[in-house]
Amino acid sequence: MPLVVLSPSGGTGLPEGSPQYRYEVRLSLDPQGYPDPKAWYADPAPWPARRFWPDQGLMDGDVIYDEDSGWALRFFRRDDSPIDAPIQAVIRGSGPCRPGENLTITEPDGRDFAWRIVGVD
Repeated sequence: MPLVVLSPSGGTGLPEGSPQYRYEVRLSLDPQGYPDPKAWYADPAPWPARRFWPDQGLMDGDVIYDEDSGWALRFFRRDDSPIDAPIQAVIRGSGPCRPGENLTITEPDGRDFAWRIVGVD
């Protein structure tokens, strides 16, 4: 399953291209390079996600999918309990997962930030 790495692509509060801020997510992609909902539903294991943020350190979580709202990320409390872990970021984008493509992540406080895919390995 490819590792997709996201870095800020500018905007209020996030320095452009800063390696200090990033998301890393593992996604099964369809032949066109889009996250594959059928693979997500069929996979019994969670798709891992990580958030690297200054002064907050590393947060582990997972990728979730909902037919109505689409793709999102959820990060677990420091005690690693997945129970009642809130959705931390909703992902919106129209392009495939390939370097240079942009997407928007809506944080829990409702603010939208632009992110760029910097790696798909």
